[in-house]
This record gives sequence, structure tokens and C-alpha cells, in this order.
Amino acid sequence: MTASITETAAPVVINGMSADDYHADRNSVSSTSLRKILAPGCPAQLRYDLDHPQAPKKEFDLGNAAHAAVLGEGHDIVELDYPNYLKADARSARDAAYAANKVPLLPKEKAQVDAMAAAIREHPLAGPLFQPGTGVAEQSIFWTDPATGVRCRIRPDWLKKLPGLTLCVDYKTIKSADPETVSKAIRDHAYHQQDALYTDGIWAALDPQDVRFIFVFQSKTAPYLVTVRELTDQNRDIGRAKNERALRIYADCQTTGIWPDWTGPVTEIPTISMPTWAVLNETSEYMS
Repeated sequence: MTASITETAAPVVINGMSADDYHADRNSVSSTSLRKILAPGCPAQLRYDLDHPQAPKKEFDLGNAAHAAVLGEGHDIVELDYPNYLKADARSARDAAYAANKVPLLPKEKAQVDAMAAAIREHPLAGPLFQPGTGVAEQSIFWTDPATGVRCRIRPDWLKKLPGLTLCVDYKTIKSADPETVSKAIRDHAYHQQDALYTDGIWAALDPQDVRFIFVFQSKTAPYLVTVRELTDQNRDIGRAKNERALRIYADCQTTGIWPDWTGPVTEIPTISMPTWAVLNETSEYMS
């Protein structure tokens, strides 16, 4: 990948870009970074995270492996013939897999991933969405935000083109895929921002007739139940407004070279309060 590919102002769609190259690009900003720049995050933390990328974490392996099994793209899976990682040779094999940019799985974990992929294929909504040969997995899309001039990037899990409609299908593994937990996860991880940015990027780069963003959440415990949902328009509009603010902040930081923390430049010590609900409860109980 040359710098000109991601620095050009025109939208670019790249097939076959590795996930590592995509995440390593420093000429564009991702949905994850835009979500980190807003509270409870801050620009200073984002700057540090960009400059100090984390090494792979074991807890991500199941999700990475499930993605590869469902999408047919992603990191290669290596099944290690060990019951656990207590012995040195097992840990050595695991580390060798990491070094080769592969996902190591114990036999019981491999069986779990296979069962999760089977549950997706058998689901009446998710199965047809991810039917092999009907979509493209993990294209890398770059475009320039017209309001700020910031170069943006997205990597849809699955793009499925239908007559007059492009579906962007996002697959996530989660502790429990019950709708209430999914709703909280959307709030906690600002997935409504992801929805809005991915939708906007697809509009900018692919010029479709219409776009719909669909979440597919799957429980990581048997029987690996699946919840398929679309956000309400209001949620997506909120996500888009948050992205617009985050892009303005990011553009300012890039221009000034200043990446402030939560407080920013002040000369007086700010006040702070308990959460509003706690103030109301304790005022009622102790000050009435």
C-alpha cells in the first residue's frame, strides 16, 4: 500500500488489504478512533493509543476466529492439540501462531467456533445475509469528510449488493445476544456512531441507490443464539451528530498538534458533582 492510495482526496475501495495494514494506516481515522475521542474518552488518550498500538489479546481470539469462520475472511485459524496452555510447549505453539499472525485455538475453542458458524448459517435471517458468494468480506474503504477534510476509513464485515440496495452487515460476538443486552452494548460501545460512519462511507465511495446497516449479534455461549437488528433513524442521527463533533475535534487536534485531556487548558480548578441521579436521591433523603 502506497501513501498515495490513502492520501488522495477521492474515495478509494481496496480489496485484499490486510487487517494489519488497514489498522496501521495513519493518514485516515477510523470509527473506533472517532468513538474514543469523545467522552468518556479524550483526544489525549486517543493520541497515546494511536502511538502505542496494543499487542493481540487472548480474549479477542474467539471473536476473530468466529469472524473468519462466518465471513470466510480474516486471520487464519490454527488448532493446537493441547487441552490448555499450562505446559511450556503449548504456550510456545500459541506464541508461534501469534507471531505468524494467526489465531490459535484449543480443540474445545475450535469446536465452539464451528458451532457458532453453524448457528449463523442455520438462522433464518443471518444465514441468508451471510450466504457464501453473495457478498464481499472486509473491503477497505477510504474517503474524505467534506466538512472537515479529514480522511476517513471503514472496513465493513460484509457488503451485499441487491437490486437497488447495498446491505452492510456487521457481525459481533457478545456475552449474551438478548435484545436488552444488545441495546446496552450499542450505547456502551457507541455502535450507533459506527452505523452512521459506515453508512456515510458507503454512500461516498460506492454511490449506491440505497444503504442499510444491519447488526448481527451472536451469544458466545451455547446454543449461540443470534439477534439481527437495524437501528432506528433517531439512533443513527445521534451517531452521525457525534461523528461530526468527533471529526471537528480530530481536525483541530491535527491542525494544532494539541491533543487535550478531559479538562483542556484552564487556569481555574473546575468543580465536579456526583451523577445527577445520585444528587437527586441524596438530596431527597438527607436534605428534605
